[in-house]
Amino acid sequence: MTAGPEENRPTPLLVRALRREPVERKPVWFMRQAGRSLPEYRKVRQGVPMLEMCRTPDLCAEVTLQPVRRHGVDAAILFSDIVTPIEAIGIGVEIQSGVGPVVAEPFRSRADLDRLRSFEPEADLPEVAEAISIITGELGETPLIGFAGAPFTLASYLVEGRPSKSQERARAMQLEEPALFRDLLERLADISIASLRSQVEAGVQAVQVFDSWAGSLSEATYREAVLPVSRRLFTEIESLGVPRIHFAVNAGHLMEAMAEAGPDAMGVDWRTPLSQARRRLGEGFALQGNLDPTVPLAGPEVLERETRALLADAPELGHVFNLGHGVLPSTDPAMLTELVGLVHQITEKAN
Repeated sequence: MTAGPEENRPTPLLVRALRREPVERKPVWFMRQAGRSLPEYRKVRQGVPMLEMCRTPDLCAEVTLQPVRRHGVDAAILFSDIVTPIEAIGIGVEIQSGVGPVVAEPFRSRADLDRLRSFEPEADLPEVAEAISIITGELGETPLIGFAGAPFTLASYLVEGRPSKSQERARAMQLEEPALFRDLLERLADISIASLRSQVEAGVQAVQVFDSWAGSLSEATYREAVLPVSRRLFTEIESLGVPRIHFAVNAGHLMEAMAEAGPDAMGVDWRTPLSQARRRLGEGFALQGNLDPTVPLAGPEVLERETRALLADAPELGHVFNLGHGVLPSTDPAMLTELVGLVHQITEKAN
């Protein structure tokens, strides 16, 4: 039987690295690579609300592709937000400039669970699959990463009503009404699973699950209240056959517990050396990260010094180069382009 075009296409560098296969050089991409650091992004985004951008396939595709064209990164990541599926099922959410997601009616009781109906991507958010089709048609051999919010982080937004560094309302709900909080996490896991499944079916070749606020939890609380639900999420998307990345910021104390959820790769923020992450997690996971996001603000000499130091500390097999968190808005795009070239130059293997 003759192989089709997809079967003939070579496996992308990023995918091979996430599977801990040998690669000819380290792949590079950046969290928030499509965003406020790019003048072309600001031009397209001018006067268009964030969630409207996510629902407009041609605009979504354009800003997703911009950093690939400019920087030569080894992957694109879908331009969207973790609250997009929540908004699509009727939860009032607005992404306010300088603030983040703000929920019109925060969740406070069991009655609020009735507002979380099932997410049906084809009916509720068909624009995402359309955008993915446009993007993958333009990317060629460069892979597209999809993503979703982890249940705890999504719950935090719904309970707090807006971004919070301490997550006091969410943590209090977990302590006072653990059954309610668990049910909330389970429903949100179902939404994220449906979102990730639809993204893979539309053409993404890897996925990342963001548990941005998990670092506010103790390890004991994470293991008791969050890990079982996150483990179910990763188990249910395993059959999709794409690499799965798990990431949280300021969560070094949760590294082993988060790995137990079952991802293929762990994102590591800049506070934990990659060599330490490898010792703690063993050889079973790829690692992604983890240059301090402020390094590209410090000039070319610092950029090269810190990049070389990081690569010397990184594992040879199973490493994807990234920042330890998102690109800062004040970053000079030229520094990111230089960084991509530098990593490729340093890690390129002789033929």
